[in-house]
Amino acid sequence: MTQRRDEETLSGQNSPYLSKTPKHPRSLPRSINYLFKEQRLLFILVGILIGSTFFILQPILSRLGPPQELHPFHALTANQQRQSFQFHRTSSFGAKTGRVPVGIGRRRLRIVVTGGAGFVGSHLVDKLIDRGDEVIVIDNFFTGRKDNLVHHFRNPRFELIRHDVVEPILLERVGAKFLLTSTSEVYGDPLEHPQKETYWGNVNPIGERSCYDEGKRTAETLTMDYHRGAGVEVRIARIFNTYGPRMCLDDGRVVSNFVAQAIRRQPMTVYGDGKQTRSFQYVSDLVDGLVALMEGEHVGPFNLGNPGEFTMLELAEIVKETIDSSATIEFRPNTADDPHMRKPDITKAKELLNWEPKVPLREGLPRMVSDFRNRILNEDEGKGN
Repeated sequence: MTQRRDEETLSGQNSPYLSKTPKHPRSLPRSINYLFKEQRLLFILVGILIGSTFFILQPILSRLGPPQELHPFHALTANQQRQSFQFHRTSSFGAKTGRVPVGIGRRRLRIVVTGGAGFVGSHLVDKLIDRGDEVIVIDNFFTGRKDNLVHHFRNPRFELIRHDVVEPILLERVGAKFLLTSTSEVYGDPLEHPQKETYWGNVNPIGERSCYDEGKRTAETLTMDYHRGAGVEVRIARIFNTYGPRMCLDDGRVVSNFVAQAIRRQPMTVYGDGKQTRSFQYVSDLVDGLVALMEGEHVGPFNLGNPGEFTMLELAEIVKETIDSSATIEFRPNTADDPHMRKPDITKAKELLNWEPKVPLREGLPRMVSDFRNRILNEDEGKGN
């Protein structure tokens, strides 16, 4: 039987019905032939060259961008006392942060600033853009101005959305950190002086100022509820009186009132006897404090203000020295529930944020005056005066 199988095998090899003998694989020559056809290999090599060049040069180019104008967070609203400005921070493009390529210092963040076209907000945007972050500003321009941001319009890392935050806006939830800029007004007419963060305040809940005071207190409550109940990472800053360039000319705040009135050669309006005290911090100090708060590990609240305390009459005298020694003062009846004293205790910020203000009033005020002079001059020219 074995011999028969061998014979059948041999005879079968000569059978016309036997399939053809398998050929040796030629996949390698065919692949090479495919690459050389129609210059495919050339295109592949060019693609590799372009990709390699990008990854080699990208770290260098990222540090050679056009210099941004300095300077100065509530995807906060720009006018710190009248508006809320909140600052939402995510890693770039809302993605989780991976390894940082060699040659790049800090990781780039994508940050949303509501009210970013206003006074404080625009200075904050300057600070964030200057350090290399991507910034999305949301503002309804109720008090903010495009002029405060025009120097960023051609920057690819800047985006401006006209929108009122009282209406919903779709933002991808990526576990962003949320900063609420509250205010020293949560302390009301304080019975404690200076005011610490542990002080619960003395606020008239039905007074003329209560809408703003209680609104900010409620905002702090909601922020902490989201932190405790939903695990949202939050920060809370309580901002004391702040001044500097880009303030609204006629917003009713004491520093801007005095400066605008003195430049226009109008009497400076003092309400009451002028012995009420306030503390004034320059806007760059505030912005540094807000950034330090966001970069830190503590929720807050933190007082951010300058402990230097001045009466309204002392402030008026400093404005006179800076602008016009012949400026006059006009006294008017005091407003309801006007706080008698306001001075922050910033011990907590010093210890936990390593922050304290650097710019004294007599140094910061002339910078603001220069900005106000230019804008009032342009305003008068527009009116034909």
